[in-house]
Amino acid sequence: MTPHLAADPKAGAAVKAADRAHVFHSWSAQELIDPLAVAGAEGSYFWDYEGNRYLDFTSGLVFTNIGYQHPAVVAAIQEQAGRLSTFAPAFAVDVRSEAARLIAERTPGDLDKIFFTNGGAEAVENAVRMARLHTGRPKVLSAYRSYHGSTSTAINLTGDPRRWASDSGNAGVVRFWAPFLYRSPFYATTEAEECARALEHLEATIAFEGPATIAAIVLETIPGTAGIMTPPPGYLAGVRELCDRHGILLVLDEVMAGFGRTGAWFAADHFDVVPDLLTFAKGVNSGYVPLGGVAISAAVADTFATRPYPGGLTYSGHPLACAAAVATLRVMAEEKIVEHAAYIGETVLGPGLRELADRHPSVGEVRGTGVFWALDLVRDRETREPLVPYNATGEANAPMAAFAAACKKGGLWPFVNMNRTHVVPPCNVTEAEAKEGLTILDAALSVADEHVV
Repeated sequence: MTPHLAADPKAGAAVKAADRAHVFHSWSAQELIDPLAVAGAEGSYFWDYEGNRYLDFTSGLVFTNIGYQHPAVVAAIQEQAGRLSTFAPAFAVDVRSEAARLIAERTPGDLDKIFFTNGGAEAVENAVRMARLHTGRPKVLSAYRSYHGSTSTAINLTGDPRRWASDSGNAGVVRFWAPFLYRSPFYATTEAEECARALEHLEATIAFEGPATIAAIVLETIPGTAGIMTPPPGYLAGVRELCDRHGILLVLDEVMAGFGRTGAWFAADHFDVVPDLLTFAKGVNSGYVPLGGVAISAAVADTFATRPYPGGLTYSGHPLACAAAVATLRVMAEEKIVEHAAYIGETVLGPGLRELADRHPSVGEVRGTGVFWALDLVRDRETREPLVPYNATGEANAPMAAFAAACKKGGLWPFVNMNRTHVVPPCNVTEAEAKEGLTILDAALSVADEHVV
């Protein structure tokens, strides 16, 4: 397929008008947004009705892990639609069984049972429900600087400002500080100090909350939207040990980090840690049809061997979504996309971003692995003052808005959150595309540099 870049502003205006008349957008003040009308997409690019093409360094919302319109996945969805478009979740359906088998082949340890959901938030909701029922305990611990979804339990687990408007304060959630050396809450100066002090803090939190009241600790293996903060060596193993000591389940949220994003099938693979429950979505089928799920350990699954699990969804394991997952996982294996993501991170993105940091005073830190990176932008490298205040809006956010506008003007669609820009292209982004993106970022960071003190 070849992108069709012929401009059609009249069609674009009609799409925009219908959107503004009828679509209610998430996380937005409806009268203050101006959504781009998208005409098409392929691979690592999408384009608008004005004929402008953008290199997508967001992967949608970090889900198009194999890029847009991969022909093998599109064909699989079309074939499944012609054969069996939908069927209720209580039945055994070939493509549903095969999707579960392929996922279980790749999950760590004995996470061999798959409960399908429609997305990541529902996966987190059900993982927490399973943990509470399995342990008979009410509380769940989660970290600040985290995001787990916007449904009731998931939003209360979330540790960023998107939670504030919906936080009921009675959801049985207790938050703690996870390690983040660059902005350490523990006054640490080394990774070893940060790890030890973060584990001491978590152990104390468990002790003061009452271990026998805690069902689960929920962590993003590598936090995504909050800043792509890879935990220091030993931290996740230490959390696993605390959970084992107190009979607490470890739930790893891999909705964003899973399926090749970090250069491994799951981010947990980097740390040799096996959780009791693992949530996934996004990359499982590159977002082509909504799908998420929970990978369940043998011990938790056994809880519901003769006791019904009190939860379910009408579209659990939807055949079209599962067909997309089967095709995506086969494509990823055949095209060695996970290995490619590791290679691109190690040889192109990592070195390239660090080189940009050397030349741009607005870059405080470069963090990441695979195709999962963040630039922490600052006003002052010495004090590490963020380029914009925490949760800034309006004029206070002007420096980041100017940076994002410069990216778009250069043909790059950026993932910007607070004072960070995330570099999260598809896992199969080419070397040439990755270098193209770095060149555009280089120019845009000059705009950010204007706000350095």
